[in-house]
Amino acid sequence: MNEEKKIAGIYIRVSTEDQAREGFSLPEQEKRLRAMCEYKGYEVYKVYKDAGISAKTGNHRPAFEELKEDIKNKKVNTIAVLKLDRLTRSVYDMENIMRFLEENNAYLDCANDDINTTNANGRMVARLLTSVSQNEIERTSERTKIGLVGAIKAGNIPHQTPFGYKRVNKKLVPDEATKDDVIRIFNLYYAGSSYQTIANIYNKEKIFGKTNWCDSTILKIISNEIYKGDFVHGKRTSHPTYYENVVEPLVSKEFWEECQVQKKKNSRNYRRDKEYLFLQKLKCPKCGRILGGNATRKKNGTIYYYYQCNKCKINIKENDIMEEFENFIYELQEYDAIVNQTLLPIIKTKLNNPKEKLEKELNVQKEKAERIKKAYVNGTFTLEEYTEEKELVDGVISNLETKIKECDICDELQLTAEDILIKRDLDCINKILYPKEYEEHNYTWKDYTREEKADLIMRYIDFVELETYGKNKVRLGEVYFRESFCKTCNEIYDAGYIDKVDYAILGNQVTKLRFSEYLPFEKVSEIVFTLRQFYNVGYYEATYYYDDKVMYFSPDESRHIVRIFPLEDYQKMGKIDKLEVGVIYIEDGEEPFIDNKDDVFNSIPEKKDYKDYSNILFREPIRYKKLEENKFIK
Repeated sequence: MNEEKKIAGIYIRVSTEDQAREGFSLPEQEKRLRAMCEYKGYEVYKVYKDAGISAKTGNHRPAFEELKEDIKNKKVNTIAVLKLDRLTRSVYDMENIMRFLEENNAYLDCANDDINTTNANGRMVARLLTSVSQNEIERTSERTKIGLVGAIKAGNIPHQTPFGYKRVNKKLVPDEATKDDVIRIFNLYYAGSSYQTIANIYNKEKIFGKTNWCDSTILKIISNEIYKGDFVHGKRTSHPTYYENVVEPLVSKEFWEECQVQKKKNSRNYRRDKEYLFLQKLKCPKCGRILGGNATRKKNGTIYYYYQCNKCKINIKENDIMEEFENFIYELQEYDAIVNQTLLPIIKTKLNNPKEKLEKELNVQKEKAERIKKAYVNGTFTLEEYTEEKELVDGVISNLETKIKECDICDELQLTAEDILIKRDLDCINKILYPKEYEEHNYTWKDYTREEKADLIMRYIDFVELETYGKNKVRLGEVYFRESFCKTCNEIYDAGYIDKVDYAILGNQVTKLRFSEYLPFEKVSEIVFTLRQFYNVGYYEATYYYDDKVMYFSPDESRHIVRIFPLEDYQKMGKIDKLEVGVIYIEDGEEPFIDNKDDVFNSIPEKKDYKDYSNILFREPIRYKKLEENKFIK
């Protein structure tokens, strides 16, 4: 067997530039192996080259597969390789190669490792060296994984930069120029728009300069954990690794999770020709399943909406539900109009879009525009390429300039979180004193279109439980709000800057009252005096019995309570049965202090510069006499 003429197939492989620099380049390997074959008297049949391919298990190496085919066809009987790790670094693969060589009466000869498998000792050495090589690979892999974990936790995400982010020192950070377009995708989807609908909108508006938005792109964005600040490494493997809070999120975790739930509700045909107010919201009072929608159109064009459970054969008129639902929907609509649509976005703009960041990004984009112009002048860009790039950058610059203007407006308005309370207090007073004018100045629930009502319910309500009573009658049960809405609302309430409506007993009457959380008395006094720029509001203190929701004081029908708030931080007091509270009220017949009555519906009074409001807050209303325009005396 040893006297058989050796016909060698020279196998050479390189995977990285580092290996090439260390003397393992393809020409260098071929040169040394040809010299070895000439020295040993081997006939060289062919040189087999695999460039840029690792020797890990599972990697497809075309040249090596071709060499094996030539061995099977008896064209080659010896593999000539520089080092064993050029052939494989896997013990498993090495055993397969050894078996293959034995089955085909072929051999392996390594120049640097002095391995020749024509004898038992040579085969043993080959196995030992392969084990050492595989161990080194596994140790390197472990070190790489440790380094990767540290990089991911530091915000250096080893993937393509997603929309809405950019790289700063290799770390992902929100891109002030594009992040709002990503947030808008989540908002549109959350409100019921399908992937395709959003893609159509973005194609029409050429968002990010793209006109090839498709439903799968929107789906990837909605499903990407990076937008809630998390990252999943190896998502397509059987053992993915989840990293929490590794980058600054663009949406809250609660909002992201609700968008995932929304996948089950949204579809391409979600927006129908008939707008169901409670589509996917009502639960069957018998089996708990979500009710489907149905509608009938009469000859006069009137549409009647129903919700039904096919299993339990329940059919419910939408009007019957709305009669009860509207008892509290006004509070939700008022919250949405004042807080979410008016004041909170402006306050968030001040917090989330610092003017300095936007101006810095604007300078970056302007410099980019100059580079594009120079590239066109120098002939690097064609006119078509220049126009396309310029439109994209000009769009980003315009968007940034708009945001900077919004920040300027916010700075001029000087809005703060307590302005939410002040605005809601004024609306409460206006509804009491001027109910007709209040409705004229405000877009209320009864003014909403059917589509607007459905949108409000979709955004804030998760589902509604129904309950049966009497003979086959159904009424409203528990209403469950979306977690993201509750979280935002509760955070503002806990901070003392929003109110909630609850029932209470005043004397011997049950009524609804507006409650707010604890604020320091200095802040409360400031709010009271700010309200007094418009109205002669009164203030007194009382005892509120917590468990029974009862407040004892001498009722006065001419006084209307605007809001009640605790004077003590009861959350730090442990279990309590009563609480001292402050009461803001307005009396019948009060007139605003300002000449233009419309201003009390459309504006917020300016705060006066008192050193200490709390020292001048009287428990009864201060009577003012108008001296001259915008000046008052006691």
